[in-house]
Amino acid sequence: MTELENIRESLISHILASKNEKLLTAINNIFDSTESDEMVTLSPQQIEVLMMSDRDIENGNLISSEELAKSDRAWLR
Repeated sequence: MTELENIRESLISHILASKNEKLLTAINNIFDSTESDEMVTLSPQQIEVLMMSDRDIENGNLISSEELAKSDRAWLR
């Protein structure tokens, strides 16, 4: 087992055994605060959809939130 796996297993064991809500909340906050630092890798399809969205915005192909909600309500009937 690698050092990273050992650390992960140790943390999991400690977390599962803990009944200290403040400690668990603090650990959760640490994870939440570091998630934004992680790099997200997009698939080629996701990149294409984002590029299509950019083109729609540039070309003025937009609808308001109100129009979208109205369309959704009509579609759901």
